[in-house]
Amino acid sequence: MTTHRVLAVSTLVLGLAAGSAAHAQRRGGDNPYPEKTGEEVYKNVCQGCHMPDGKGAQGAGIYPALAGDKRLAAGGYPAMVVVRGQKAMPEFGSGLSDAQVAAVVNYIRTHLGNEYADAVSLDQVAALRPKRGPVGEVKPPG
Repeated sequence: MTTHRVLAVSTLVLGLAAGSAAHAQRRGGDNPYPEKTGEEVYKNVCQGCHMPDGKGAQGAGIYPALAGDKRLAAGGYPAMVVVRGQKAMPEFGSGLSDAQVAAVVNYIRTHLGNEYADAVSLDQVAALRPKRGPVGEVKPPG
């Protein structure tokens, strides 16, 4: 990978992370995400990158499609990605409640061309959050 490409990718990743933090700060207060339903969370938080139809986008970065995504068959996968982030996608677990994560995951698994009937529960989402050990130590889930 060329130096120019490394710098471009690094800038994109840092921009996405900063944008997510700025987005949460602009929303402000103790509850930066007041949305209650999965559809509300998707429309106000997710569709900016994944698009209203869930088909994703390419341009300054790659925003994967959620529409017809077979990786969504296992409900724990999208829940983990929402809670902890993955690659260029920032984590939203610090701002979204277990109920909001479950709602948006269940929404994308039953909409956008997906038909996965089994619902992700609040307990499943809670189990994905990092466990805190002694001060400063973060343990994996479980």
